[in-house]
Amino acid sequence: MSRILYIDAPFGISGDMMAAALLDLGASYEKVQEVLASLPVKGFATEISRVKKAGLDMCDFLVKLDKAHENHDHDMAYLHGHDHEHQHDHEHEHEHYGHDHHHEHSHEHMQHTHDHEHDHEHHHHHHHEHRGMPEIREILSASSMSPAARATALRIFDVLAAAEAKAHGTDIDLVHFHEVGAVDSIVDIVVIAVCLEDLRLDGVVVGSLTDGCGTIRCQHGIMAVPVPAVTNIALQHNLRLKISHIEGELVTPTGAAVAAAIRTSGRLPDEYRIIASGMGAGKREYSVPSFLRLLLLDTDAVKDDAGHENTTGRGDTAGMAGVAAKADTVARLETNIDDSNGEALGLVMEKLMAAGALDAWFTPIYMKKNRPAYMLGVICRPEDTGSMEGIIFRHTSSIGIRSQLFQRHIMERELQEIMVDGIAVQVKLCRYGDIEKCYPEYSSIRRLQEKKGLDYLSAYELIRMSAMKQKNML
Repeated sequence: MSRILYIDAPFGISGDMMAAALLDLGASYEKVQEVLASLPVKGFATEISRVKKAGLDMCDFLVKLDKAHENHDHDMAYLHGHDHEHQHDHEHEHEHYGHDHHHEHSHEHMQHTHDHEHDHEHHHHHHHEHRGMPEIREILSASSMSPAARATALRIFDVLAAAEAKAHGTDIDLVHFHEVGAVDSIVDIVVIAVCLEDLRLDGVVVGSLTDGCGTIRCQHGIMAVPVPAVTNIALQHNLRLKISHIEGELVTPTGAAVAAAIRTSGRLPDEYRIIASGMGAGKREYSVPSFLRLLLLDTDAVKDDAGHENTTGRGDTAGMAGVAAKADTVARLETNIDDSNGEALGLVMEKLMAAGALDAWFTPIYMKKNRPAYMLGVICRPEDTGSMEGIIFRHTSSIGIRSQLFQRHIMERELQEIMVDGIAVQVKLCRYGDIEKCYPEYSSIRRLQEKKGLDYLSAYELIRMSAMKQKNML
């Protein structure tokens, strides 16, 4: 089964709306709580509850901040440039259940509160810590997030950092987030990354994102909608925006960054089966109800009218253990570099991978006049082409980049954690029909080496054989 997430955003997208919709879709709130408890960030509590908007039942995810971190995120008078006091009246009604009662995560839950000593993640903060990417990386590294979830969160932050850097004319690592460095936005992005991993997705479809019009107040004053960060994200990642008549900001920088960072396609498949749906409530008051809808789709198997599964179109390998190679489209970038030193080349490789490159490499070449040089190659998602080119132009001497789209066939793969002699290690399991492969992760090999005093090959083989036995691959 191919699990595709469809982001349906006719009323915009924000961090808290996305987090709520993913939880409503079935992601584990227990896993979210475990990771949030490990964050070296204080001053917040999280709460999920059921609310109604336009008569529809949906999930609300709330990050409650203490007085030192509170903001004006859903103070409509403040956001639209008025200085007078504004009563925070939500357009939806919360269905409260007792704070002390534990609820199973289902469409009948819940008010569930978790303290960490927000409302809408929107991006207008005043007196909070101005964290930059180095601080964000430290926070994520110190958490209990899995490598895959951490990589997703970093990719979202990198998209935001690149957009903010362009808006302010500075380097990514010099950007100090007023909005994303705030506690509620960090929590939203971490929750989104953990939920996405828990749902075990094979792809994400993002169509057009509906934004508002007019102006909004932010850290730097009154800004036109779409705000500069959203504009830059849409430009760099080929996001489609649809501007509505609604006065206000419907697409926030975090919402746009999430869509750009996780999107694998811009259009729905011709045929699919809906597995689940989730709806996440927003907290700002507009002339339309603010909520986000997510659909979880099975695109491999569509049932006929009699209820039988129709597997046509799955390829010649459809009968081989029920698994076929996945096909997608990737972009390949190339550029020749003959006057950059080794430190600069190492830096650009690091930044490309951190920004979401699928692969990157250097090939020694000889250029005109027989000069030794390097060819930089990058494989990335098509929508990431703009951000990859920006990194290459900024951090190398290149003045031209070649690009081409390729269709790629890949084995089904998943990252799993196993125990080897009491030590937690990670392995990548790959499948294609009846072909199965197991590859230990490099960091896990090194950890086992140090703990057990083994050489590299012995540690590699010990992990591989242990994984194959535990996963019945022998």
